[in-house]
Amino acid sequence: MAKTPVELREIGFEEYVEEHLLKSGYIKGNPDDYNKEFALDTKLLFEFLEDTQPKKMEKLREIYKDQYQFKVLSRLNRELNSRGMIDVLRHGIKDYGVYLDLAYFKPASKLNIETLNLYKKNRISVTRQVKYSTKNEKSIDMLICVNGLPVAVLELKNPFTGQTYEDAIMQYKKDRSPNELLFQFKKRAIVFFAVDTQEVYMTTKLSGSKTFFLPFNKGCDGGKGNPDNPNGFKTAYLWEEILSKDSLMDILKRFVFIEAQEKKDIDGNIYTSETVIFPRFHQLDVVRKLEADSKEKGVGTNYLVQHSAGSEKTYSISWLAHRLANLHDDEDNPAFDSVIVITDRRVLDRQLQDSIYQLEHKHGVVEKIDKDSNQLAEALKSGTRIIVSTLQKFPFIIEKVGELEKRKYAVIIDEAHSSSAGENMASLREVLSANSLEEAAKLDAELEDKEYDPEEEILKTIRKRGKQPNISFFAFTATPKAKTLEMFGTVGDDGLPYPFHLYSMRQAIEEGFILDVLQNYVTYKTYFKLAKKIEEDPAFDKAKATKALTRYVSLHPHNIAQKTEIMVEHFRNVTRHKIGGRAKAMEVTSSRLHAVRYKLAFDEYIKKKGYNDMKTLVAFTGMVKDDGVEYTESGMNKFKESELPECFATDEYQVLLVAEKYQTGFDQPLLHTMYVDKKLSGVKAVKTLSRLNRTCAGKEDTFILDFVNKAEDIQEAFKPYYQATIVEEVTEPNILYDIENQLHAYGVYLKDELERFNSIYFKPKDKTSSKDRAVLNHLIDIAAERFKKLEEQRKQDFSSQATKYIRLYSFILQITPFEDVELHKLYVYLTYLLKKLPKEKGSTVHLADEIALEYYTTKKTFEGNISLTPDDENIPVTPVRFAGTRAKEEEKEYLSTIIERLNNRFGTDFTKADQLSVEQIKEDFTADEDLVQKAKSNTIDDFRLAFEKEFINKVIDRMDQNQAFFTRVLDDEQFRNALMEYMLVETYEKLNGMMR
Repeated sequence: MAKTPVELREIGFEEYVEEHLLKSGYIKGNPDDYNKEFALDTKLLFEFLEDTQPKKMEKLREIYKDQYQFKVLSRLNRELNSRGMIDVLRHGIKDYGVYLDLAYFKPASKLNIETLNLYKKNRISVTRQVKYSTKNEKSIDMLICVNGLPVAVLELKNPFTGQTYEDAIMQYKKDRSPNELLFQFKKRAIVFFAVDTQEVYMTTKLSGSKTFFLPFNKGCDGGKGNPDNPNGFKTAYLWEEILSKDSLMDILKRFVFIEAQEKKDIDGNIYTSETVIFPRFHQLDVVRKLEADSKEKGVGTNYLVQHSAGSEKTYSISWLAHRLANLHDDEDNPAFDSVIVITDRRVLDRQLQDSIYQLEHKHGVVEKIDKDSNQLAEALKSGTRIIVSTLQKFPFIIEKVGELEKRKYAVIIDEAHSSSAGENMASLREVLSANSLEEAAKLDAELEDKEYDPEEEILKTIRKRGKQPNISFFAFTATPKAKTLEMFGTVGDDGLPYPFHLYSMRQAIEEGFILDVLQNYVTYKTYFKLAKKIEEDPAFDKAKATKALTRYVSLHPHNIAQKTEIMVEHFRNVTRHKIGGRAKAMEVTSSRLHAVRYKLAFDEYIKKKGYNDMKTLVAFTGMVKDDGVEYTESGMNKFKESELPECFATDEYQVLLVAEKYQTGFDQPLLHTMYVDKKLSGVKAVKTLSRLNRTCAGKEDTFILDFVNKAEDIQEAFKPYYQATIVEEVTEPNILYDIENQLHAYGVYLKDELERFNSIYFKPKDKTSSKDRAVLNHLIDIAAERFKKLEEQRKQDFSSQATKYIRLYSFILQITPFEDVELHKLYVYLTYLLKKLPKEKGSTVHLADEIALEYYTTKKTFEGNISLTPDDENIPVTPVRFAGTRAKEEEKEYLSTIIERLNNRFGTDFTKADQLSVEQIKEDFTADEDLVQKAKSNTIDDFRLAFEKEFINKVIDRMDQNQAFFTRVLDDEQFRNALMEYMLVETYEKLNGMMR
């Protein structure tokens, strides 16, 4: 039998890859130098240490004598096992007072000649057929090490031998034990590649059969896979580009990081889940290309990045912000004075802070603007490297950076998204009272057309200011409009604008990051025909659904009862069995009145049928009046609006009925089915239906039943955006972790100080010494000194947040079992730190703990009928309604009436603590001498401006005492305006001595 040519065998593929790496500067590793006990190439490790740090190694030899190599290896092994490979590579280790670098990274500036020379001394090696186990003779195809430390493992397969990357993946899952030191999560190899000549897949964690591999392909013609390579293998980019020495070291230094996420188990317990984030190909590609183009063209260029859902855009923005903040031009000057990230993603600022701290080991690089315009102006003037702000502040930002003409800015715009779409028109949506469903649908459709469009506002702001040569814009979106392309697109040879970079919807679908929602799209007519056929199928019991569907001929467009029966029976017979019995559905209704009536109809039908395994929720803004009854979302659901996403995520609720709200920007992977009872078109159709495209374990498909639209119309709506779809939104985390992240960002204390403090603090009493107490004192003192160096505002903010954390944590411990060691350590540490911090004069007077606890007591919020009592009177909004004087008793009665009306109008539930908070704000106004003078010397209309400004300030000052209530005041404009209007007249009259 003829012998297979070597280049067609697997070993030939290995040799080819190795040969290229060696030619590009890699060192050929010897598999015999691999120490199985420590999972290190000890020969290369000590060669690097002796070459770059000879004096330090000499000192260790003097200390450890003949055992110095074993001692260094033992110390390195402990550090790798506790801190992980990424941290050790970046920050080295300490051994007996000697600091050892394990790698050197390329400096951002060419001026740092010494570091540049050390960088060139790194030993990047490739070793083939490495036997890694002390228990058997199994070997891996290829190991890549940095100075003897393993960073990447490659299993290579050649399709000519009948094997592909899929066989490599199975080899990792079945034949590579995650208990082997080389494969243990974080401790040794960072990334594992499954490679053939056509495709590349990767993972950062081996978990046996549960290992999840991601495609690491370039994409081909807008889809998955890789394009033809006229010069060799399709996957050559992996070893020619990605694993080149400079690229690999850049990835290890400025891309890879560990993401810690707080999650809940099935019992509701919170735990921390860690993931090593290694960039996917399109993320590496877009960030590096944007950086290179910015360096070449300088400031003043616009870029459009069109990345689909599933592209993990948040990571791309974080990496880009970090790199632009460190970018230098050819003259070695910083390319930008500050990088400004405009986003409404609540997770992005925290992720930026966490990832950049890992990348740079510095606090304070990122500042979130969450207070006022003065904070933003100060950050811009002081040259804060990365500033994170919201879309609402965008006009002010553009105005300010325009004034600072000599400074250069990079502005990264994250596409606008909101799960509460429609709330920007709250003043127009206050109360819906329509005579018919048709009228309600028409009214809400008109309001949608007038609604605030963040993307349009951004474009208007930029056009208004004109071209600003000191700003480069980087716009990230999935569904760019024509105007967006014109503003930010890169002009092609044909003179038309195109995205600078593309990761398409098609590629995301084909690679499995999102699902194709059009795959099972059925109009009602089609569904009716299908159901008639199913009626004769004995293998599928569809009797109930079919019975309902046979009424189609007589089905009126607004016959809610019949549609409800169809949807409920379809859900119970089909949808609920999907995703392991956890699948959920959403109905998109034509108006808020539709949503209310569907909620009532669903609940009535479910109750009549005795379906105890199905419950619904409804989502809409404002209030709906129907037949004299007033309905609010919170009233119908029996809990606060803010709790809806979390409640819907539980197994208690299955169907969400929406009117605009949650129609876009809502991320719930368990959503499988959508019932559409609303006319959809254009980008709104794409964004609405794409609510279903999120993936999760066990979710294999989706289903859409459309009562209104034609299939061809929906298909036409998707066509312009087939290369894109909407962005996911991340759910808000637990508030304790939120505060914890904010506190870390100030840089007042370091994690190792926190750990050391607690390790001493929790020593048994009989083992503590006076020296221990001195060390505790010292650890607090150094943090207090850092605190003193903060700006005054940041001092106040840190103290306020620390106090809030202590109170909230201690309160939670009293009412519920809550176990998190890290949170408790921070609680203990902050308790002592606050005692040492200098006290501010005139600091805020806090409620006594006893009072706070009294009002925080858990209580049942609702029991019984949820219908509200009709109230024909609206809350007064004009000063005339409040004119005149009234006695104290009448004032109290009036306050209770106001609160009752606010409760009815907004679905709120004022507690005694909330009422106390209102009274305290009123007292704050009375004590404000400046405001007293303004009230006495101005008409109420002139006084209004000063009052409204001070109202916001006083609310912010009181935030710590009743965060839930005051957050509602700040976030809900409609609610805030009603409360201000009530307090305006009363305050004006009281300050003028008119209240008796």
